[in-house]
Amino acid sequence: MENKKLNSEIIIYQGDGGQPVLEVHIENETAWLSIEQMAKLFDKGRSTINEHILNIYKEKELIEDDSMRKIGNPDFSTKPTNYYNLDVIISVGYRVKSICGTQFRQWATARLREYIVKGFTMDDERLKNVGGGKYWYELLNRIRDIRSSEKVLYRQILDLYATSLDYNPKVLEQKLSNKKLKCKTT
Repeated sequence: MENKKLNSEIIIYQGDGGQPVLEVHIENETAWLSIEQMAKLFDKGRSTINEHILNIYKEKELIEDDSMRKIGNPDFSTKPTNYYNLDVIISVGYRVKSICGTQFRQWATARLREYIVKGFTMDDERLKNVGGGKYWYELLNRIRDIRSSEKVLYRQILDLYATSLDYNPKVLEQKLSNKKLKCKTT
């Protein structure tokens, strides 16, 4: 376990009334929350969240050294605070029994279902408002790569062929001749 000073991006989640609900620290491409923050997120007591975290580690669902960090802030305290990564947050969210926990599971399940059915999931509002941050170019490159894929091209050709089974080359020739004639006379 590392003892690091928190030096990261902060995202503030707001409730329905626009009031700030939770500050989420983003570092090394994952979110980090303390037990207190998870208790607030899932509307449960600290001891309940702690019990779930202990069970997650006891059942070897996650490895403590990989998913927990001691992060200190010398401005407030000399004792570092335990922060848990997104994997722990999700695991706790699937264990905790509360209205907020249920809402979290519904949201997470909808994202998972969308990924399984469509092969992708996107946060449209984040992409519209902040442009996806540093992931924007990655997204563009991945889309470009997918679009240039031979499989996609082959599938599009098959789709075109399927819609053109009633294709009559004489009708097309006539339309092309008429267009050429119009171009020459104008």
